[in-house]
Amino acid sequence: MPYVTTRDDTRLYYKSWGSGRPVVLIHGWPLNADSWDDVALGLAGAGFRAIAYDRRGFGRSDQPWDGYDYDTLADDLVTVIEGTCGGEQAAIAGFSMGGGEVARYLAKHGTAKVGHAALISSVVPFMLKRDDNRDGVDPSVFDGMKEGIGDDRTAFMQTFGKMFYGVGFIEKPVSQGVLDWTFQMAMMGGLWPTLACANAFATTDFRPDTAAFDLPTLILHGTGDETVPIDTGGRAAAKRIPHARLIEYDGAPHGLLATNKAEVTRDLVNFLNGAQVSATQESDALQPAM
Repeated sequence: MPYVTTRDDTRLYYKSWGSGRPVVLIHGWPLNADSWDDVALGLAGAGFRAIAYDRRGFGRSDQPWDGYDYDTLADDLVTVIEGTCGGEQAAIAGFSMGGGEVARYLAKHGTAKVGHAALISSVVPFMLKRDDNRDGVDPSVFDGMKEGIGDDRTAFMQTFGKMFYGVGFIEKPVSQGVLDWTFQMAMMGGLWPTLACANAFATTDFRPDTAAFDLPTLILHGTGDETVPIDTGGRAAAKRIPHARLIEYDGAPHGLLATNKAEVTRDLVNFLNGAQVSATQESDALQPAM
């Protein structure tokens, strides 16, 4: 299996599908690169090289004790880009927790090696509710998550998967097979990385990082997202990121890579295939089919 090795000798698994301009895909918590498979296949079919990797602590990557802060995770993304993109300018797309890597990478490392960015169901700009972030999520929610994981991680992940995809007594946007697959991915992550990354995405304030988005940016978010509410994530990010293009999926839950995979693939391809315009023009130039 292909790996890149980070500065602290952590091996990160990746897969590269297709040929063409590289698009680096960063998965959400508590999943791995396989969660991108449907979208990656669509990108490869559209003439891009889709590169998805397992975050440290998850999937087939190493599980070190340290490095689950966003500064280190952004440095890991540097390693992936340098090790897989062959010097070509890449696009980077982060789902959920992965949006934080996109933001911190741009703030720390700039845009020299990145031409487009996408945030999908992303935790950017700041998840935690505070006096200066009224649309955030109450800290008790994250405390309950950590308690549930500590008490019985398997039971927590099975329940979490249903909320992730908006599954209820009547609404069933995904099959039992998708829920089972999601559970399997979640349980491939180590317990400590799972807890440490939950703390990282819950408490890291990316609001200062949003000023670094000096490049065309696409934001995709479902209005029915109960994991990262759209007012906390997508809409707040769109207000802060200059010239970002926000597309809202009416009623859609958090797990867009499965529930809305065709729309996500379409909108990413349209975005990446847009005319080569500057960041100041792209918001007006892109009109994805709805």
